[in-house]
Amino acid sequence: MEDIKKAIIEYAESSKKSKFYFKDMEKAVQNKIPGAKSRDIKKAATELVNEGTLIYFSTGSTTMYGLKGRGITEDK
Repeated sequence: MEDIKKAIIEYAESSKKSKFYFKDMEKAVQNKIPGAKSRDIKKAATELVNEGTLIYFSTGSTTMYGLKGRGITEDK
């Protein structure tokens, strides 16, 4: 799980965009950690949100993820 969290954070820091979809994050993690399951990636992302490292960003129809403090967020 820690490897997956690390891969998510690396993706979030290196991403050109401040917000990203789960599918994009999932693809990046699976490229770095072959065999990582969607369910485990989702769990790791949720843990990072609960820890305050990542944030959810809702567009109304879709939920995106972002690295806290990067880009414009609702909680400025």
